[in-house]
Amino acid sequence: MIVGIDIGSTTTKAVAVKDGVIVQTVKTRAFDAVTSATGAFGKMIMESKTKILDVEKIIVTGAGSLRINSEIFGIPTSKINEIEAIGIGGMFLSKSDNIIITNIGTGTSVIEATKEKITHLGGTGVGGGTIIGLAKELIKTQTFDNILNLADKGDLTQVDLLIEDISDLEISFLDRKATAANFGKMLDTARKEDIALAIINLVYQVIGVISMFAAKSRGNDNVLITGNGSKNRIGRKILEEVSRMYGINFIFPAEAEFATAIGAALSQS
Repeated sequence: MIVGIDIGSTTTKAVAVKDGVIVQTVKTRAFDAVTSATGAFGKMIMESKTKILDVEKIIVTGAGSLRINSEIFGIPTSKINEIEAIGIGGMFLSKSDNIIITNIGTGTSVIEATKEKITHLGGTGVGGGTIIGLAKELIKTQTFDNILNLADKGDLTQVDLLIEDISDLEISFLDRKATAANFGKMLDTARKEDIALAIINLVYQVIGVISMFAAKSRGNDNVLITGNGSKNRIGRKILEEVSRMYGINFIFPAEAEFATAIGAALSQS
């Protein structure tokens, strides 16, 4: 059995793979890379009742992997570049050897993965960290569940400038409910709920549009969404709106948040 560990800036995920099949996934939170890696591995062993002797090797990736410079619990431990891991994991989850992958974490990266090559196309600093930071300042909360629950009751017309606010007609392919400017209206009557929704809308519209441009530039209409941000229920709806507008197919696999750890494990399985 091979274990892949993705040590992120806030969350660490571990995946156990045996004979090309995912047998266990776990997630932990810690701000120290070594604690994160060993904690995730220990949790996996305890929950799966697997013996440490059954683990052939461990492959680490992610921002925190730079801090791992020795074997973990005496098991051979190596590293893989995060972009490479995302590409391998994305191809596995999409069951395709030609896919655009948008990995939404604290920030967002966009990758093209083919059987010949994995290419980092670019990305944006806009991501989950943006949502947390803006919410902390604008609505005085930084708990993701709180932000989502507020956003469920939000009204974008209180915060965003829409096409209908500036034109009696549709503009190009944009209908009158499309966004003309994020936070471009910001009424005095805007509530916390409205601002929470507008923050998520801003972030996921940016992610959706850069994903669309990346996919179109590579002649591909399919974009796999991975990372923690793939689970954001409101964000997914926003990406689906972008999908309808631009003719892009966003794919949300079941194990999307573990894609990078999966890719790490599969890189040497």
